[in-house]
Amino acid sequence: MTIQLPGPGVYRIDPTGSRIAVRAKHRFGTGTVRGTFELTGGEIAVAVPHEGSTVRADASAASFESGSSARDRNVRSRRFLDAEAHPAISFTSTAFDQVDGVWHLRGTLTARGVTAAADFAVESLELGATDLLVSATARVDRYAHGITAAKGMAGRHLELTVTARATRQA
Repeated sequence: MTIQLPGPGVYRIDPTGSRIAVRAKHRFGTGTVRGTFELTGGEIAVAVPHEGSTVRADASAASFESGSSARDRNVRSRRFLDAEAHPAISFTSTAFDQVDGVWHLRGTLTARGVTAAADFAVESLELGATDLLVSATARVDRYAHGITAAKGMAGRHLELTVTARATRQA
């Protein structure tokens, strides 16, 4: 799939048009849990050449919602995200490159105060006159962030899909 990349500039992430969708297995892989996090801000700096582009994005750990208030409280609790002590989840890119026709945003993801590598594959990018809408996916190992509670009952790997709307800054 060919993705047209935007021209150079800085784009500010709009929290109202952005979110992170989470999908994980639970009950020893027999069920699927879906949830979301709110993006709270960040920016996309597009460079020429595009490989010099960078991204920084922040989300609220306390914003996790799955449709089950008991599960949501548990995920936000000290047992998992410890949202009170670690309110922010953040991503900072370290590289942007293309492999086999797919653009990858490589960097670090910090959750619960622990930083680990993350690789997001850009799935789609829609360009407007002054904004863009990008969707990227990653598979994240929660154990790499020290989140090891409920082994088996809660899946080790999470599938994240970030959808971010960003507006070009003057």
